[in-house]
Amino acid sequence: GVDLHTMGDFGPEASHISWAKQKVEDGWVYGPEKRPDLKQHPCLVSFAELPREQQAKDYIFRAVVHALKPTKE
Repeated sequence: GVDLHTMGDFGPEASHISWAKQKVEDGWVYGPEKRPDLKQHPCLVSFAELPREQQAKDYIFRAVVHALKPTKE
């Protein structure tokens, strides 16, 4: 996620898409609750379908990465 946001000015949706892609590549699927033993996760939905608090985490993460990103001189 950090690499994504340091490479460009991507929105919070991009964080979620990147995270979900990695999960799916690792064999995870949607499940109504997080079940690591079955590789199920309730956040494997589109960004728009995430609960507000989960969306907020992506906005906050993006803001933190951009705040700490070294400036180009």
